[in-house]
Amino acid sequence: MQKLNHLLDIEIPIIVAPMFLVSNEQMIIAACNAGATAAIPALNYRNTDALRQGIEAIRKGTNKPFGINLIVNKSNVLYKEQLKICCEEKVAYIITSLGSPEETIQAAHQVDTLVFCDVTDLNYAKKAEELGADALIAVNNQAGGHAGNLSAEELISELTKHCNIPVISAGGVSSAVGIKEIMDLGAAGLSIGSIFIATHESPVSQEYKQAIVDYGANDIVMTTKLSGTPCTVINTPYVEKIGTEQNWLEKFLNKNKRLKKWTKAFTFLRGMKKLRNAAFSATYKTLWCAGPSIENVTSIRSVQEIISDLKPGFSHE
Repeated sequence: MQKLNHLLDIEIPIIVAPMFLVSNEQMIIAACNAGATAAIPALNYRNTDALRQGIEAIRKGTNKPFGINLIVNKSNVLYKEQLKICCEEKVAYIITSLGSPEETIQAAHQVDTLVFCDVTDLNYAKKAEELGADALIAVNNQAGGHAGNLSAEELISELTKHCNIPVISAGGVSSAVGIKEIMDLGAAGLSIGSIFIATHESPVSQEYKQAIVDYGANDIVMTTKLSGTPCTVINTPYVEKIGTEQNWLEKFLNKNKRLKKWTKAFTFLRGMKKLRNAAFSATYKTLWCAGPSIENVTSIRSVQEIISDLKPGFSHE
């Protein structure tokens, strides 16, 4: 099966994963110029004009392929305009999350843009493949943010056995040794995020970066208080104080048929505001997203240094 580096004509099959609030142009440029690729969430831009300007800024810093991550369900009111811009700008690839990729695939393929689909199980993976996806991003139970339910071994095994397009593993890897293990399972490449939060290029606060260094895998907990959907965060004293489960009222509203839609939207917006406030300023209300892969982060470094350390994991390829 075709490897990610051959699919995109890059040196090493790593995507520096699109991270809400964290990914920026500097990270994308640094990753691409170091031989990998990277993607940025369209929602990291305040509007569609800013998205187009961001794509143009990246192109000034690198001529290598990069991608845009689109939330493709109804919660993203900017989706159609974001898709239009991605196609007009002919980005190398689009990563779809949280919805049907059908419209994205049809539009992107008209301009030779590839589409990689986030999946957490075989059922959705088969649907994405049937719709024409170019690759699958297999989000396992060690991923940061909204993690899957299966281990990397289980998920990669299922997808490579039953699907005929490349499988890119997402979650839990932070070293060259870990990369080799994943590639040996049959993965076409890896999407790696959390360890790049603690980089010089990252726009988040110094406190957030230092937390990635100071905390480890055992400090990662799952919370439903941010978006209503389980999400991984660092178990800071503030998280311990507020708990990780929705209170009785939040649970009641989420189950009410008439109010559920609006409750979820409100919970999501409130959670994103809390994340934004914590990401960019020092505050006791520290809600920092991250995955277990932060276990091996021991210092704040450059994107290039981290990628250089990961390269030996592909030496057998």
